[in-house]
Formats: sequence, structure tokens, C-alpha cells
Amino acid sequence: MADIYDCSDPAARAAGLDSAAAAIGRGELVLLPTDTVYGVAADAFTPPAVARLLAAKNRGRAMPVPVLIGEASTLAGLVLQPPETATQLAQAFWPGGLTLVLEHAPSLAWDLGDAEGTVAVRLPDDELARDLLRRTGPLAVSSANRSGRPAAASAQEADMQLGPHAAVILDDGPRTGSAASTIVDCTGPAPRVLRVGAISVDRLREVVPELTD
Repeated sequence: MADIYDCSDPAARAAGLDSAAAAIGRGELVLLPTDTVYGVAADAFTPPAVARLLAAKNRGRAMPVPVLIGEASTLAGLVLQPPETATQLAQAFWPGGLTLVLEHAPSLAWDLGDAEGTVAVRLPDDELARDLLRRTGPLAVSSANRSGRPAAASAQEADMQLGPHAAVILDDGPRTGSAASTIVDCTGPAPRVLRVGAISVDRLREVVPELTD
């Protein structure tokens, strides 16, 4: 059974972050809030932990797990030289609901699924999530639900679906009304929208006019 921490209480928040960081370091799973929905997190650089995340969700390798980072500067260590358009989009919309698909550095020892040399990266606009990410480094994070079921908007919903698979649950209240992130593929000649979510195509084109959808 997962340890649940009420992060509205400062002491419990601090203890929860310590416990969550330790669990990630042991290769275990953590349920946490993001700026969209609750997520299930694993150390991005521990392949057995990522495999445990996929198994918990009953999800195959054909849908690689995205990576969350705590600071925009972390991106430089994860990817090959990002195109200027990706840098412009990150500067305009991070932290927030924008996921960028980029070619990852071939030296990285991770296995996020059948990603074919790419990684989907996002900087969430959530202080609790970013506090944990600053302690752990990049995390593989997917929505805290079994595949085919609704995403969890609260710690209780996350616990009901994935609690038995997690070591720690960080409860920071409900996450409602937030759209999923917009996903932009920046690996081709021009950035291409793969999914429209929190950020509209019109807003993206204000920054990168050559965007396709």
C-alpha cells in the first residue's frame, strides 16, 4: 500500500517530497499532481522502473512515456541540438501545457518505449511536481490511469487506479479543468502539431508561423 502525503500541510509536503525522491531512487513508482492531471512517475534512466510504469497502466511499448523536467535548462542535456523553432516554443510556453518531441542524445541510457530515437519533453507549470523533479532529475511520467480509463483528476482517483503499484502518493488537491498538453513534433523540417490541447494552434503560430497541423 502506498504512503499518502497531504501536501497542503507544509510538514507533510516536505516529508512527502523526501519519501517520493527516495522511492524514485529505488526504482519505484510515485503518483503526483501535474498542471494537467495526476501522473504516475518513474526514474527516466531506470529501464525496469519505466517497464513497471507501463505494466501498471497495462500499456504497451508502442506508446513511449513522456519525460517531465524541472527546469528548462535540463533540456540541453537530453536532446541533440534542438532546432531554433523548438527553443522559441519552449521560451514562449514553458512552464505549461506544451510537449515537444525531439531527437534525444544517443548517449542516454534510457528506454521509454519504442520511441525510435525521440523523446517527448515537457516542463510542467506545477510547483509540487517541479520541486520533486529538481530533486530527482527527469522523470518518465504518464497519466495516472489504466489504459482506456479516464485520467485521474485527484489523488483519490489515482490511488483507486494505480495505488497498488505505487510506493508514494503526493496529494495536492484536485486537478480539474486543465486540458491535456499540446504536442508538437520538432524532428522534421517544420514543427508539426500531433495533438491540440492546452495551447491552441493559433497561439503557437504567433511564435512559429511555419507550424503545420
